Amino acid sequence: MTFETRQLHLNLFIFGCGHHKAAWRHPQSPVEQLGDVTYLEQLARTAERGFLDAVFFADGHAAANVADGPLWFLEPMTALAAMSRATSRIGLVSTISSTFHTPFHAARMLASLDHISGGRVGWNVVTSMFDAEARNHGLERMPESLDRYARAEEFIEVVLGLWDSWADDALRYDRSGVYADPAGVRAINHRSERFLVDGPLNVPRPPQGHPVLFQAGASEAGRQLAARRAEAIYAVAYDLPSAQAYYRDLKTRIRQAGRNPGAVAIMPGLVTYLGSTEAEAKAKQRELDELLPAEDSLRQLGQFVGQDCMDWELDAPVPLLPPLEEFTGPKGRYATIQRIIAVERPTVRELLGRLAAGGGHCTMVGTPEQIADKITHWFEHEGADGFNLMPPTLPGGLDDFVDHVVPVLQQRGLFRHSYDTDTLRGHLGLSRPGGALSARSR
Repeated sequence: MTFETRQLHLNLFIFGCGHHKAAWRHPQSPVEQLGDVTYLEQLARTAERGFLDAVFFADGHAAANVADGPLWFLEPMTALAAMSRATSRIGLVSTISSTFHTPFHAARMLASLDHISGGRVGWNVVTSMFDAEARNHGLERMPESLDRYARAEEFIEVVLGLWDSWADDALRYDRSGVYADPAGVRAINHRSERFLVDGPLNVPRPPQGHPVLFQAGASEAGRQLAARRAEAIYAVAYDLPSAQAYYRDLKTRIRQAGRNPGAVAIMPGLVTYLGSTEAEAKAKQRELDELLPAEDSLRQLGQFVGQDCMDWELDAPVPLLPPLEEFTGPKGRYATIQRIIAVERPTVRELLGRLAAGGGHCTMVGTPEQIADKITHWFEHEGADGFNLMPPTLPGGLDDFVDHVVPVLQQRGLFRHSYDTDTLRGHLGLSRPGGALSARSR
């Protein structure tokens, strides 16, 4: 793909009432609708109206302090199945944990949804994070990071093998007695210390061959897994220099893995506050920040930095944090917090406001033209191939972006005016993997 034809990729990251921690407290929030799938269907239709590549759900396996606000409601794969019936073109990406699922279960769910949606599914591969999640799945604590990533690598290998266990042409529908040609369906007979999987999958080959593999690793092990396996990458980038460092590092690793780095889209998270003037946009941001309860925010910050922050003085400088190499939790967000502290020298209160929407992802505040200018700058200077949109409020933040920023990007020739493909692979410019075996050639 040449520079002249390179196009932005945009996904919508759906999260409750929006990505600002206080969004649900706003008088106009849709908090009462979070269990109503029609709310999610409408978000997907709005994203499709803006010709976005996909909608995306994160996922978690533990309930936090339920008084603090909504984290999870509907299970993502179930919700996406409904959303697939309310849309026709937009991609549908779900997180599935390689730590808490089995490869056969994941392969079957994803293949089924790919059939239901006509080839629009992506899988965000995660290894999960918290001991509270582990204790809901028979584990006292999370396995060590390197063990989780080694499991994830093999997990992906088995899932791909299961998707390949049916040839593209295995189904015959011959009513004289052959529904599927046995020569086109095979066992995979995977044996290891982690997994025993005979196969074949009991779902025929997905329409896309393989649903698209997304990954969001920031640690060394995560970056290596992304370089070897990911077909699109979610990233955390506070500013352009940090985005460029990550972008260049991952593209180099992808090339070293023998893959085409131009075919793997890197999409940092992006929080946007829009207004007809910059002052109006800042007022929207300030309105949400003023709804933020300090105690809840300190508790969340403690999760991010692995410390008890509850007695930190709000208007004092942020206390000294351990260096990144000594931190044992999720390293991507921790590195981002350290960068915010180094660049902005915020007080604790200021840091809480900065993290309230998106947890340290890039935040852009301004008019549609100003937002489009910044997006273009990142896109043209090795900061991003696109963005994972994280509206601070839903549905309003999404409506603002689709109605006012997308048209500016279209006018600049950076984003599509319509879909020209029907699959998520097509939207991302990815080729469809062929069947690992052919019934007709055996």
